[in-house]
Formats: sequence, C-alpha cells, structure tokens
Amino acid sequence: MKVQGLTDALLEYMPDADVDIILNAYIYSAKAHRGQSRRSGEAYFSHPLEVANNLIKLKLDATTVAAGLLHDTIEDTLSTPEEIKELFGEEIYQLVDGVTKISKIHFSSHEESQAENYRKMIFAMARDIRVVLIKLADRAHNMQTLAFLSEERQRRIARETLEIYAPIADRLGIGWMKDELEDGSFRYIYPYEYREIEEKVARGKEYRDNYVEKITSCLVKELAGAEIPGTVAGRPKQFFSIYRKMIDQNISFEDVYDLIGVRVLTESSRDCYSVLGLVHSLWKPIPGKFKDYIAMPKPNMYQSLHTTVLGPRGARVEVQIRSKEMHKVSEGGIAAHWRYKGKEGDEENSMSQQLLWVRHLLENQKDLKNPKEFLNAFKVNLFPDSVYVFTPGGDVIALPHNATPVDFAFQVHTDVGYRCQSVKVNGKLVPLRYILRDGDKVEINTSAKAS
Repeated sequence: MKVQGLTDALLEYMPDADVDIILNAYIYSAKAHRGQSRRSGEAYFSHPLEVANNLIKLKLDATTVAAGLLHDTIEDTLSTPEEIKELFGEEIYQLVDGVTKISKIHFSSHEESQAENYRKMIFAMARDIRVVLIKLADRAHNMQTLAFLSEERQRRIARETLEIYAPIADRLGIGWMKDELEDGSFRYIYPYEYREIEEKVARGKEYRDNYVEKITSCLVKELAGAEIPGTVAGRPKQFFSIYRKMIDQNISFEDVYDLIGVRVLTESSRDCYSVLGLVHSLWKPIPGKFKDYIAMPKPNMYQSLHTTVLGPRGARVEVQIRSKEMHKVSEGGIAAHWRYKGKEGDEENSMSQQLLWVRHLLENQKDLKNPKEFLNAFKVNLFPDSVYVFTPGGDVIALPHNATPVDFAFQVHTDVGYRCQSVKVNGKLVPLRYILRDGDKVEINTSAKAS
C-alpha cells in the first residue's frame, strides 16, 4: 500500500484528519529503514506500512497511524527519542516509546518475571490504550511472516500470541484481529490439527457455499417482503474456533454443528428482533441454542442475537443478527469508541467502562501477595466469560461454562486429554462428565496409553 492509499482510507472516516502528519511519518520511516530487510526478503519498510494499514482498518486517528509508521524507528534504526519528539511532538513520541517498551517484554515461563511483564502490559493499557492497539497491529502483521523464522521461534511467538495478544484483542472487542491472531497461532502450535481442519473445510467448501447462497437468497427475499432493511452474508468459520469446539465438546469435525453460518445486519435493535422472528418462522430453532447478547452484552461490548436453526435438508445453520452499529463495535471494539473520545459523552463513558477492569487490576495489585496471585487475577480479567479452575499447583485454567474434567485435561495438554483416566475435584473422585465450577481444584490421573 502506498501512502496515498493510507490517507485516502483515513479521510473516508475522518474527513478533517491531519494527513500531513502521516505523510511526514511515512517519509521519515522510509528513510530510517532504508537498506533494511525482513527475514522474508521484503524491504523492512513494508512492515510499518502494514501496521499503519491495520490501524486504518481499526479506523484510528491520524496521530495513531503516524505512530504506527514510526513504531520501530527508536528500536531498529539510528533514530533517537529526542529526534522523534522534536519532529513529531510529545504525543506521537509517547506512543512510539510505549510500543518500544512493550516490544521488549518477553513473556517467559518464570512466574515472577512473567507477572512483572503482565504488569507492564497493564500499565501501558491504562496509560494510553492506543499503545496496545499499535502493538496488536504490529503482532497481527508479524504473524503473517512467521514462516521465515526458525521452528522454535515460530512456536514461542505463536504461543505468546495465543495466550496474551489474542485474548487482549478479544477483551478489547476487536473481533477480526482476535480471529487472525488465533488462527495464525494455531497454524504453528498445532500444525497437524491445523492442516487436518484446513483440508476438511476445503473439501466441503463447494457444498457449504451453495447451501449458504440458498439461505441468504431466501432471507433477502423474506426481509424485502417484510419491509425490514438489512443485508445478509455468509460467515466463514474460524479454524481455531472449530478446533476449540472439537476439544471443548469432545466431538469430531463432522459433529461441529455451526460450520454453516450467516449474518444479518439491520438498522436497529428493534429490527434485529423482527428478523429473529422471521428466521424462526422459516426454520425450526434448536432448543438451547439461542443467545441474546443485545439485552445482555458481553464484557467487551459485543452485541448480537445468536440462534441455530434446522435449515433446508435438516442442516444446522447458525444465524447471527445485529445492527450495523453493533457490527462496527464487534469488529473495532474499543477502537470504535476511541475515535469519538471528547465528542460523544456516552461513547467516552462506554470506553471508560470497558477499561474499568484494567484500572481495578492496577488498584488491587497492592493487595496481591505474590506473582501467582497477580497472574491469576490477570487471567480472570482477560477471560470474563469463563469458569476458572485450579491445577494442583495453583495455576488458573479458564474453561467455557459447563466444562468437564475432560475439557480441563485437554486444555492442560492434548496428550493429557487422550490419557485421562480418572479425576479428583477438590480432593474427591468425580465422574468425567462432572460440571466444573469456579474455584474447583482439579487433579487428572492418566493412563500409560491414550484411550
């Protein structure tokens, strides 16, 4: 992408944006990185350009996009902090400096240093959320070029991304980036499982595409007949989401029910419920598969109606229904609110509410007695929709609601899951189908061979 593409895209959602700051940052960064190459053989400058493009996708302001273009200059070129500050001002310097400091954090397995690194990340989020948004944009592009690194570095970076950056993207409500980070990590952490799912999805693609086309055509016709404005599109299923569902529910790929999905975007909340009624009049809803995230939004501000129905020929179809505004928030999350800061009181308040967990964690850290307590508190705040159980060593494992000890075993390690023979919860033997609750201490007994 050329600089003209960046500025044109920015002006589409911010007509009054200061494009000169982006032009200046583009020229400066291109000169600073001149002669440098990435492991892929591409010119190094292609990376800050892609980071800036990711920030444009988040519809962030010109200052943040400019900082994205400059984010590696202090760490990887001869540029000095003083020079960045003099040429681009204090605000951009602070963003670049913040990203530089986060980039030096390596999330080791050593408990004490890991806790300290999490603290640094939390402080960065509390100080200026844009620092973390730039880092997420940086990591999203780096995940696309992992193939050129050693296998050991691939796995280390992928695991760090899956355990830290993808959950942060999810907690901040940035749906598309969470999906990219999870699938990118999945490819390198579980390469065999990734390829297996990729091949199976590809084999059934033509059938699913044709089926989704029939569903969407039917819905478009029915919406028009009911005079409900809206658009309908197929929704591809994320590979890591398929894998997680297979593990969580202990089912095969063929039993994953929502491989076929469609999304309806409407103009208002009222229209969402009207569409829901329409869908249920066309196809039989499956009991227990309806969720109303409009009336009860997720902690990351996500709103939508989810229902699963028996479509034509008895195939299960997951339908998501949301307004266009809800969709913007589901894709951009806190970034969708950041650009309104100072203009709309409600938007700013919503953003403040979403970062409340960060502030609470910082305030409460003084009362946490040791690094493990802080790590556990951090994980609980990153995964607010989960059940939290403990390993015999006191580590926290986040699991979906209604998870069983088998789900816990697979979460610890795939091999533990396959060799799971019996389980103790809070010191007592329980059935493998036992439903885990918050605070349970789980101890898995394994057999020598996989069952």
